[in-house]
Amino acid sequence: MRFSHKIRKLVSGQGLASARKHTLRIFRLNRFPLETKRVIETIDPAAFEQIRQRYAVKNPGEHWPKYLDLDRWIEINIRRIHEIELDLARRTRILDLGCGAGYFLYIAQLLGHSGLGLDVDYVPMFADITRLLGVRRVIQRIRAFDPLPELGAKFDLVTAFMICFNNHKQPNLWDVPEWEFFLDDLAKYVAPRGRVWLELNREYDGTFYTPQLREFFALRGAKIDEHKIILNSGLAAPASTLPVAR
Repeated sequence: MRFSHKIRKLVSGQGLASARKHTLRIFRLNRFPLETKRVIETIDPAAFEQIRQRYAVKNPGEHWPKYLDLDRWIEINIRRIHEIELDLARRTRILDLGCGAGYFLYIAQLLGHSGLGLDVDYVPMFADITRLLGVRRVIQRIRAFDPLPELGAKFDLVTAFMICFNNHKQPNLWDVPEWEFFLDDLAKYVAPRGRVWLELNREYDGTFYTPQLREFFALRGAKIDEHKIILNSGLAAPASTLPVAR
């Protein structure tokens, strides 16, 4: 009875899911141990404390000093690494748009990946932290209808978390034309079989995008999971297939 049960489980979806979970566990055990405490231990504590003393404030709320909470933000970025499965992937070239303090790229680098961040430079704290972590950055603001700077490479993965470059919570929030230009331009930097992983912020009305914008992403072949927009390397779409902004 036990043997026949195992055979049924093996050929069922349950068996395949169980095998995959076991395989993932083996891979993860043989890579850098992605535990919050272990990652924090790799960061120079004296140097980080100096940064904390320069920028820490009481009750930072949603302001930049919130990123000094290493326990919280390392844990969040470990979850991102797991979700994208970078802890399982072979060496990956990553472009992180709006890289902020650089924690995501830093953890990816601990796993053997290479990364480049792109961000603005008006938050000195981010410059200090990325310098401490050894995260490379290109300084440029992403603006509607402006191309990205020459980055000198193609990337296997392009990420953008908690996106604000789409004029988040502003009257001129990006719509279909702005996103169309952005994705067409971004396609130049995505390697064959590469991925683009975008995570939008919630707007004042509680949504992440308009119905028209959701339709646009779907027509580009995106997998849409609430605030996550995940695309493969073929980002460009024929103009005739794109919805008209209304």
